[in-house]
Amino acid sequence: MTTAHRIVLASRPKGAPTADNFRHESFDLPAPGAGEVALRTVWLSLDPYMRGRMNDGPSYAAATGIGEVMTGEVVAEVTESHDDAFKPGDLVQARIGWASHGVSAGADLRKLPTDNPAPLQSYLGILGMPGLTAFVGVNDLLEVQSGQTVVISAATGAVGTMAGQLAKAKGARVIGVAGGPEKCDFAVKELGFDLCLDHRSPALRDEMAMAAPDGIDRYFENVGGSTLSAVIGNMAEFGRIAVCGMVAWYNGKNTDTAPPLPVVWRNVLTKRLRVEGFLIFDRYDRLDAFLSEVGPMVADGTIKYRETVMDGLDNAPDAFLSMLEGGNFGKQLVRVGDDP
Repeated sequence: MTTAHRIVLASRPKGAPTADNFRHESFDLPAPGAGEVALRTVWLSLDPYMRGRMNDGPSYAAATGIGEVMTGEVVAEVTESHDDAFKPGDLVQARIGWASHGVSAGADLRKLPTDNPAPLQSYLGILGMPGLTAFVGVNDLLEVQSGQTVVISAATGAVGTMAGQLAKAKGARVIGVAGGPEKCDFAVKELGFDLCLDHRSPALRDEMAMAAPDGIDRYFENVGGSTLSAVIGNMAEFGRIAVCGMVAWYNGKNTDTAPPLPVVWRNVLTKRLRVEGFLIFDRYDRLDAFLSEVGPMVADGTIKYRETVMDGLDNAPDAFLSMLEGGNFGKQLVRVGDDP
């Protein structure tokens, strides 16, 4: 029997989460039943949405229970299969959470292609949920067109990296917003954004107005906070905002930088803005189109990206807490096991 390891939610955070909210456990991996497969985790994805799952209360998805494994998507190797669609050695995407091993129904797995030269972990980032999120936001919600001015918040994060490059590929003028000169330089010099503003600047609102003198046509919202304050008053008439995340507020911080509600609604009304929130879990019907269009661009280097990797499942809580404070550069990953 395999001795496995997992990180569970030990307590609910009050404000910003801490290491004390997590607990490491060992457990005996059960044998897979009919239609199930046993998995060995290779890569674990860490994403901002996980912070919301740590809270109790109504939301779009069930909260993680106290003592339950932290939710999350992995790339894993099949070690034993009782499903004819999978065999040992197959590589799959699975949702077994922060764990070294797991058992899953085969129907819940997605087999990874064997003929794609992209690295395994890319299916958790640039070719995974974050990349698909960017694709849907840019194409389906914002409907970005050539000549438009598009602002991407969290521009060097897992979603923003892809969103900005897709908007540039459509001929838009892209303004990124990121934390610090290193990330802003990367957005311009490596990702091809037209310019990038530092969200830490006390003059961000004025800098945004100077960067977009004719207004912002499209805004991909990942953070809220001071970036939204800088953008909302500079939106162009009939502009669109795709609301993907609000990470600046997830821990109850940065509310002092939020735009006043009357300011938000006045701009929505007088500029006739279209504001739409979306959850990528509702949009997986677009996965094949995304992989067909973007997969070759990643494989040939047209789409560029960065990753932040932490080694070892035990270090997942530290990596997660750092990510929530902007400590990651690109997609945050944990290398749990050796590549096959």
